[in-house]
Amino acid sequence: MKKVTFVIKPNKMNSGLVIIPTYNEIENITLIVEAVLALPETFHVLIVDDNSPDGTAEAIEKMQQKYAGKLFLEKRAGKEGLGTAYVHGFKWALERDYEYIFEMDADFSHNPEDLVRLLQVSKTQNAMTIGSRYVTGVNVVNWPLNRVLLSYGASVYVRFITGMKIKDTTAGFVCFPRYVLEGIDLDRIRFVGYAFQIEMKYRAFVEKFPIAEVPIIFTDRTRGESKMSKGIIKEAIFGVVNLRIKKLLNTL
Repeated sequence: MKKVTFVIKPNKMNSGLVIIPTYNEIENITLIVEAVLALPETFHVLIVDDNSPDGTAEAIEKMQQKYAGKLFLEKRAGKEGLGTAYVHGFKWALERDYEYIFEMDADFSHNPEDLVRLLQVSKTQNAMTIGSRYVTGVNVVNWPLNRVLLSYGASVYVRFITGMKIKDTTAGFVCFPRYVLEGIDLDRIRFVGYAFQIEMKYRAFVEKFPIAEVPIIFTDRTRGESKMSKGIIKEAIFGVVNLRIKKLLNTL
C-alpha cells in the first residue's frame, strides 16, 4: 500500500507571517510574541534565532505548545547577522502559502499594533509597505539626539546616492507582498547588518515595485541591549555606494 504523506500548510486566511530575528532577546521575546498573536488580525510568527546563549530559543519552544500552528522557530548554529536571518525567514515563508511577509524587531521599538496598518495599506495598494519614522517628520521616542541625527542623516545620504524617494531608507519594519520577494533574487543579497535594509528597498525600487510609507512612532528598546556597532555603520555607508555602482554597471 502506498504511503501517504500529509503536509500541513498555513491556511490562506492566515496569510501574514511576522519574521523576528533574535539574539539574546529573552527579556522581550515572550512579550512580543504574545502581543503579535493577540492582535485582532491573524498573524503567524517565525523566530529566527542565532543560537542565543540566554535561552531565547528555549522560551519559544515552550510557547509553541500554546501556539501550535501559529508560532514557528528556526534555530541557526551561530550569530550570522540580521540580513542572513531575514533571508532565511523569507525563503521559509515562500516555501509555504504566506501572501504577506513582515520584518519586525523583537524589542518593541516597532509597535505590534502597527502590523495591521501595514497589512491594510499593502493589500489596498498592492505595495511593499514601510513603517516609516520620517515620512511625517521625526517620530522617534527615547533616542539621544546623536542617534536621531545619525539615523535621519543616513536616510538623506541613501536617498542622495540611490535616487530613492523613500524617507526612511533604513527602516526595519516592513511588509512585503509575496510577489515582491519572489521578484528579488534573495541569493544575491550581500549585506548582513542594517545595510541589508537599504539593499532590500533598493532592489525593490530598481525592480519598480510599488512602495508605500506608513507613519509610525518608533520607541527605543527599554529591555535588552542594542546590536548596533561601528562595523554595521561602516557597512551601511560604503554599501550604499557599492549598490549604486553595481546598478550603473548593470551587475546588481
